[in-house]
Amino acid sequence: MSSGVGNSSDSKVETISRLAQWRIEGFGPCSYRRSDAFKLGIWNWYLSVEKNRYMYIRLFPEPCRVSKEQPPVARFVVRVSSLGPGRRSFVSPIYERLLRTSEDFVWPFDFIFQGRFTVDVEFLELKIAHLHGGDPCSLWSNEGMLQSVSSKSTVQCLSRMLEEGIHADVTIKTSNGLLKAHKAILASSSPVFESMFMHDLMEKESSVIEIEDISSEACSTLLAYIYGTIEQEEFWKHRLALLDTANKYDIADLKDCCEESLLDDINTSNVLERLHEAWLYQLDKLKRGCLMYLFDFGKIYDVKDDINNYLQYVDRELILEMFQEILTAWKPA
Repeated sequence: MSSGVGNSSDSKVETISRLAQWRIEGFGPCSYRRSDAFKLGIWNWYLSVEKNRYMYIRLFPEPCRVSKEQPPVARFVVRVSSLGPGRRSFVSPIYERLLRTSEDFVWPFDFIFQGRFTVDVEFLELKIAHLHGGDPCSLWSNEGMLQSVSSKSTVQCLSRMLEEGIHADVTIKTSNGLLKAHKAILASSSPVFESMFMHDLMEKESSVIEIEDISSEACSTLLAYIYGTIEQEEFWKHRLALLDTANKYDIADLKDCCEESLLDDINTSNVLERLHEAWLYQLDKLKRGCLMYLFDFGKIYDVKDDINNYLQYVDRELILEMFQEILTAWKPA
C-alpha cells in the first residue's frame, strides 16, 4: 500500500465555530492521506483518509502532553461530500468517543471518491476526561465573557442590592411585570440610561423606564448581567432578547458577548436566522462567520429548502453580499 500526506495546500483543515473541513483535491497515486494539525478546543487534531476496499476516516488528537493528561471525549458527526457536478454525500451516525490514538475512531463506508471531496467534522460537544475517574468536564460550558471584573465581595453586595431592592430608585416596566433597579448602576452600564437620568426626560421625572418589548424574565437576566450575577444557562436562554436590548441601549460589552455566543454554535438549522440577526444588528464577525459557513464550507446545499423563502424578506444589500460570496467561494481554482 502506498502512502503520502499530499502537498501542504491540500492538507490544510479550515475551522469555524465547531466545524472542521478538510478539502481534498484527490488521492493521486496515494491510498492514504493525513491532514495538517488543526486546533479545536485545547487540542491539536488530525484527520486521515485511507482507501482500500472501503474508505476509512479517522479522527484523533495529536500525541502530546495535553492529550495524554487531559484526553478529549468528543461527540461529533462526520460528513464526506464530493465536489462539483453530481454532488454525493455520506453522513456518519453521531459518535461519542474517548479519543487518544488513531485507532479510537475509524469510520468505514462502502464508496471510493475519485475526484475532489471534503471531509467535515462537526463537534457537538468536547469534554476533558479525568484520569482518575469521574464524569468528564465540558470544555465549552465554561466559555464566554461573562466573568465580572469585580471582586467576589463586590458582586455579592450588588446581588443583594438587586435581589432585595436595597435603596432601589427606579422601576422598569416590562411586557409582563415590574422590576426594581438603581439609576446609578444602570447609568454606569449604558450611555442611553445615563442620558435619561441626566436630562429632563420622562424617565428622570417618573423614575420609570418602559421596556415593553422585553419580558420580565429576559429583563431579569439583563439586570443580572449588569450587576455581575448572570448565570450561563439564563444567558443562553435569553441571548436574542439581550442582543436586541443591548443594541437599543448601547451596552457594547453585552452585545459582543451575544455575538460571540451566536457565532459559537452555528449549524444548518440556525445559520440563516443568525445571518439575519447579524445583518439587523450590524454584527460583522457573525455575518462573516455565517457566510463562510454557507459558502466556503459548502453548507448552502443543506439549507436549499429554506433559502428561497429566506431571500424573499432579507435586505437586497445582504443578497448582494451573499451573491458576491458565491462568486468568491466557487471561482475556479
